[in-house]
Amino acid sequence: MPVVLIADCDHATIDPERGLLEPAGAEVRLGGGGDADVLVVQYATVDAARLDAMPSCRAVIRYGVGVDTIDVDAATARGVWVVNVPDYGTEEVADHAVALMLALLRGVAVLDRSVRAGEWDDRAAGELRRLSELTLGVVGCGRIGTAVAERAAAHGLRVLGFDPAGVRPPAEPSSLDGLLASSDAVSLHAPLVPATRHLIDVGRMRPGAYLVNTSRGGLVDAAAVLGALEGGRLAGVALDVFEHEPPEGVERELARHPRAIATPHAAWRSRESELALKTEVAREALRVLEGRVPRSPVNRIAA
Repeated sequence: MPVVLIADCDHATIDPERGLLEPAGAEVRLGGGGDADVLVVQYATVDAARLDAMPSCRAVIRYGVGVDTIDVDAATARGVWVVNVPDYGTEEVADHAVALMLALLRGVAVLDRSVRAGEWDDRAAGELRRLSELTLGVVGCGRIGTAVAERAAAHGLRVLGFDPAGVRPPAEPSSLDGLLASSDAVSLHAPLVPATRHLIDVGRMRPGAYLVNTSRGGLVDAAAVLGALEGGRLAGVALDVFEHEPPEGVERELARHPRAIATPHAAWRSRESELALKTEVAREALRVLEGRVPRSPVNRIAA
């Protein structure tokens, strides 16, 4: 009987996965080590040593989009598929990013905190601007970045786009430096790979701009962002992701800054997206167990 090992999972149940895999004759295990035909991970690191300890493994499937915790080259060298689920939460992440952007641009969080502190000052958030007079820069123009650009345009913002992998922007194309210098707010939607680590130089952003990150914490240098907030170069930041989760050290300081909004890597979450994620992970496992090519591989395995 083939085995699907779910190495780690913080979901309330794995019934959707069991409901698809067990009738097909697969054994589903949650947690622990050992060998398996398919390894499913959420946060766990999969390196060469882990792969060497699983000689039967044919695929590593991640609950999510990013695969920066998986050694893709090591997996490829061993003939192991690396698979993600790129489209389960596109709408949710785009909506969350725009909600964070609007909360910054309209001063919602600052005004809320002011009222809760017993004040009644409609100027507590400083000068607010009409959205149709502002520019949003979208960095990363895949599914989510495109959805964010569409939503922002519907609110009247001018939208600039840059993609580090060369994907054609869904809006007005720009260089990264041009986008940072011209945007009143910047929203990040690029994957984290060696070439994009600390991609955003906040020193090149327009003074008084806002930064939104719902992609990967490593796209920015937290210390530099905190310094830009404290020095007044950035007017505010909204972060759903951090390099360390929960945030620690300077990232914790950043999350607690009075001009920061922080959410706990929740942008993807809805009842619908969670079910879509779990069922697609199970379907990908079935495709591999049946000898088929996965729907969403991030590497290529020779036939």
